[in-house]
Amino acid sequence: MSLDSVRAFFAAQAPDIDVIVTEVSSATVALAAQAHGVLPAQIAKTICLRVGDRTMLVVTSGIARLDNRKFKDQFGGKPRMLDAAEVVEATSHPVGGVCPFGLPAPLPVYCDASLRDFDEVVPAAGATNAAVRLSPQRMVDLTGAEWVDVCQ
Repeated sequence: MSLDSVRAFFAAQAPDIDVIVTEVSSATVALAAQAHGVLPAQIAKTICLRVGDRTMLVVTSGIARLDNRKFKDQFGGKPRMLDAAEVVEATSHPVGGVCPFGLPAPLPVYCDASLRDFDEVVPAAGATNAAVRLSPQRMVDLTGAEWVDVCQ
């Protein structure tokens, strides 16, 4: 169902972007980079976080790590990663396939500046073996994301 919601999202919002389904898993940054023939840094990993009662998605470069001080300064609190069940509830996507596309309800999406180093990034697409290729700015435009600087 999650892959279907992502396919429907792209069919409606960006029919020029193909959802790529691979035979192999792309559930981790290393596996995704190998499956798609890109650098691990080009994998756009989506992290589902909660600050207080706010749930949000933060998309970063595959090798970037959240900087707790920058995050707290930006969002006013310490981030808590959601567990697998909470992630599915919030996004409908399984861990390893989480993305800012095809969500059951709107969530705030933030793209970290670490993605700006690349002309093309590869975020997951709602399944542990699905992804898309697009520019970081196109991802921001499609999701209504806001640029932030919250990584080391």
